[in-house]
Formats: sequence, C-alpha cells, structure tokens
Amino acid sequence: MFRILIAVLLACSVGAGGAPSPEAPHIVDVYPNPAVHSDDGEFVTVWIPNATDPAALSLADDTATVDLPSANQSRDDKSQATGEQSSPDTGTCLTYSTNRTLTASLTDRRLRPLSDRIRLANGGDEVRLRRNSTVLDSVSYERAPTASVYDARASVWHPLGATDIQAVTAGKATVTTFVLPDNPDRATEFLGDADNRILLAGYTLSSQRVVEELLAAHERGVSVEVVVDGSPVGGMSPDAVSALDDLSRAGIPVTVLAGDRTRYQFHHAKYAVVDDSALVTTENWKPAGLGGKSSRGWAVITDQKNIVEGLERVFEADSTWVDGIGWDEYDAVRPSDAEHAAGNYPTNFEPAQVTVERSRLLLAPDNAETEMVAAIDGANESIEIQQVSIGDPDFPLMRATLAAAERGVEVRILLSGAWYTEQENRRLKTILERRAERQNLPLDVRIADTEEFEKIHAKGLIVDDEQVYLGSLNWNNNSLRANREVVLLLVGEEPAAYYGAVFENDWEGDDRGELPVGLLIGCLLAALAALLVARHLSFERKTRDTDSL
Repeated sequence: MFRILIAVLLACSVGAGGAPSPEAPHIVDVYPNPAVHSDDGEFVTVWIPNATDPAALSLADDTATVDLPSANQSRDDKSQATGEQSSPDTGTCLTYSTNRTLTASLTDRRLRPLSDRIRLANGGDEVRLRRNSTVLDSVSYERAPTASVYDARASVWHPLGATDIQAVTAGKATVTTFVLPDNPDRATEFLGDADNRILLAGYTLSSQRVVEELLAAHERGVSVEVVVDGSPVGGMSPDAVSALDDLSRAGIPVTVLAGDRTRYQFHHAKYAVVDDSALVTTENWKPAGLGGKSSRGWAVITDQKNIVEGLERVFEADSTWVDGIGWDEYDAVRPSDAEHAAGNYPTNFEPAQVTVERSRLLLAPDNAETEMVAAIDGANESIEIQQVSIGDPDFPLMRATLAAAERGVEVRILLSGAWYTEQENRRLKTILERRAERQNLPLDVRIADTEEFEKIHAKGLIVDDEQVYLGSLNWNNNSLRANREVVLLLVGEEPAAYYGAVFENDWEGDDRGELPVGLLIGCLLAALAALLVARHLSFERKTRDTDSL
C-alpha cells in the first residue's frame, strides 16, 4: 500500500516549521486517542540528539513514569530496514508506541516500544520528558480528538495521516476554460475521450451520464478508479448509491473515505485525470453540477504535465490510506429523497482555448490558505469573488480581502441567492456594506439574481484581472483547514478575461443586456478593459423574490 510521510513525521524536518534544536531532547508530538478499542497504539514522538542514549531518558504523565529503551534495543521494527536517516551533527525523531504493529500500519514513522503503563488521557494530560529527576521538556493538551496528533511546537491537532504535499507549478500552456450550466456535455465528453486511464475524485457522484461514460471506458479497457466522500451532508442520495453500485458491480474500484480514521472532515475535491490531461472544477459529479441542470460553476481542462502528475499524487495519497473503504464493504447512510435537477439554461459562454502564463496546483489543508492569503495581500487593483456563501467576515481569506479594500483595492463579492443560503448571505451583505459605508471602502456585495442558472455553486476568485483561482474550496474555515480541497491557479490575462466576463454577466443579473454566444478572447479583453475604466463604487441594495428549487 502506498504510504505518505505524514505531516506529524515532517514535524521533525525543516519543511514542517524548522529543524528541532540539537541542544536537548524534546517532545515533538503525542497521539493520545487512537481510533481503536482501549486506545491501543498511543504514541509519543521524541527528538533525540545523536550523542544522547535514549535509555537515559524517561516519559511520564500524572500516573506513571516509563524508561525509554536504548538505541540498540528492539531492532525488529521497520527502522531496522529503513535506517534512522539521521545526520551526524543533529539527531533523530523516534516514535515510542504502545503497539508498534498498529502504528506501523498507519504511519511511516521510526518506531520504538513504549510501556503501556503510561496511558495518555483523552480528556487532557501533561507528558514530561525527563533525564533522571530533571524535566527536559513537557507538553500539555486538552481534550484529544479521535485519531489526531498534537503538534507540540505548533500547539495544534491534525489528523493522523494528513498529507503535507507541496504546491506544484506548471509553465505557459493552452488550456480549455468552460462554465456550467452553459456547457453540460463538456465534462462527459472529456471522460469519453479516455484511452488509458480515468482517476475520478469527488464529493459525490450521482450523474447517470457520468456513470455511463465510466462504464463504457471500463468496457473498452480503460483503467478506471473512483474516490468519493463516504458521509456527505445528509447521507448519500439514492441516485449516488445506485451509481456507485453500478460501478462496483462492473469491477471498477470505488473507494469511499469514511470512518473513525478519516483524515478530513469531507473529501470535497472535484477533479478527474484522463490519460495525460486533467479536469479541475467547482462542481460535483451530479446532474445539478457537471450535468448542467442547475448550478453556475467554473471548470478548466489542462494537459500541463506537472498539474496532471500532481493530481495523480493527490489521488493516490487520498485513495490508498486506511480511511479508504471499498464500496462493497461500506454501509452508506441512505436518505429517502432522490435528487431532482431538470433545468434548461442558455449557452452564453462557449468553451474557450486560452493561454495561461503559469498554473499552480493548491491543496487544502496542505497549502491553499497561505498562498491564497498572500495573493489577496498582493492585490493592487481589483478582487472579484464568486461564492456560494462566506462563512464569517473574520475568515482568513475574507480578512485579507477587507484589508485589501482598506488600502484601496476595488472588491466585488457575488453570493448565491439559493433559498438555503439567501438569508445568511443577505445578512453578510448588510454587515459588509455597513462597514464599507462607514470606512468609505471600495467594496460592493450582490446576491445573484438571474434566470440563467438556478444558483451559484462556483468557488472563484479573480485578482487584478491576472490571477484566477477555481476549485472546490468554499470560503469557510472547515473547507480551508479541515477538508480535502483542490484549487487550480491560472495566471494570465486570457483566463482572467474569460472568467471575468462570466463574473460580470452574473453580477449584472437581470439588468444586463443579452450577451453573444461564443465570446472570443479578444472581445473579452476589450470588454474587460472598458469595464475597468467604468467601474465605480456603489452600494446598491438589490431585492429579489425567494428562489424556488
């Protein structure tokens, strides 16, 4: 099974926040609450200088003190084969586990035995590292989440097994941009072009058209794999259960991420790798999303090698860990209501071939927050945000956006008018507009009002008419810090002009004039340039009837 060097192991490296001090042994992290009966497999990771014999040290909590084994003891663990990977001038991270076999099945750590006389309390404890009677280091924590590791340096919990994958960059290329519901066939056509492989990742999968393309690809010899979330909000719809049943019966590997050892609150990513190309989108694999029956969504297809290979690594990391359960072994929570999506919407925006100067693949929770905040912090002229909703004005991306407005960057935020989020969005609109008026900020907020789609589901950001961020990331803390999310950055005037024209169309809503079908990039750039000249601060309060879904 593919194994990841998990983030807690990387806490012993510079990449996870700086190298430990070589001056004294110290505690790196603790794992008090394993997802097994009787908490079997608790562990503590200690950084030990090469000149120090671990046998001179002990670990203690409020109930027991246990000596650590010497460096020459217990050489039957996996570190015998892999080596300690230590530097003569530094030291080694060693994980002391009460059940090395269990811990070895979950991590790539270098393991040593730990007496089970020490029992880390789930409700909170203090762990001390001692040399004789001297306390060298101590770590205190409060309630321990199940299957989570407490990082002693950062004082934060994170799921055991969570990845720490670095963002990857690709250079200049031509990509295909398209939006939903304007182009309901583009995603299935992409799947239908597969000759060798399809890796499909999603939050949910319920579109019969998508299932048919996957089955057809499988029948013609294409390698097909699917990974979805096992516990979406409200449970899986009957259509989703039926879709995964059909795929599994045909012999297509279907993995659902669920259970006590789940690393992420939700597997919310939405992408597919087909042969040597990849699709990244804001939409779910369902009729309302990529089926084009309801939602405004953004999508892009690219064959940039680094992006495709990066998504392949993410798929492998997410589908092969212990939280992955085969569909035929999983008992899904099945609601009683089926999905309904039967809209018929105009095609104002055809797919376009555009040139990107650079692309960058971002992941949550691994790296998206840092990079997106930095991009907003670097904005000089404009920020355009199209979102289902925004969880809180104090959300990190929103804080950065408000700071940008305070320094004069023009900000426009377009939120969904769907019935289930309209009240929340109007409340946020009022809060932001009052702040903008009080501080004289160039910030405007609208609730989408159009007959061209049923609701906004896009998660899009455009910075300075040059950078476009699109993907599965909702603007709330759970999405940013607890979910698996995939975001693609497209840098260049052409992709920004394409999605900028879509944003402008949706921003104007029913007040806009008719737009021509099949907009060309040159026209988009000209239109966007004119809009930049004409933009002005407004605090329009739009009213609308409640949407019916």
